[in-house]
Amino acid sequence: MSKKKKSSSDNTIAQNKRARHDYHIEQRYEAGIALMGWEVKSLRAGRGSLNDTYVLVKDGEVSLVGTHISPLLSASSHVVCNPTRERKLLLHGNQIRELEEAIAQKGYTCVPLALYWKGHLVKCDIALVKGKKLYDKRDAEKDRDWARQKERLMKHDK
Repeated sequence: MSKKKKSSSDNTIAQNKRARHDYHIEQRYEAGIALMGWEVKSLRAGRGSLNDTYVLVKDGEVSLVGTHISPLLSASSHVVCNPTRERKLLLHGNQIRELEEAIAQKGYTCVPLALYWKGHLVKCDIALVKGKKLYDKRDAEKDRDWARQKERLMKHDK
């Protein structure tokens, strides 16, 4: 069974669905990523993953740590590939300062939400987040279930 071909309007490469479940999203930023050529080719083939990825802010630089980009055999035959290397995120100086100040506060962290194409460039949607408690997660699940049930009821009434 072959995979479905992605439509041209779908520009998402990878999503971090776990982040929306585990954190309250406070503020979002769009960052560019400094990539090597083989990484771009692999991302075009859909071989990127944001599982266990986090954003590290240190010495005025922002890095994406733990992102796994699997190398293509044909595209990276002459280069030594490290699929989980630390990748630099490109942000404006004032955005980096905002992130540093917010992360210094108790309970805040920064996580990537998605990798996507913007024209020919790869962008990373990162967010300043605060951890959810267990009861918050249960409330969110109840709200989702109720919204789904409400939608079913409205559909049957018509």
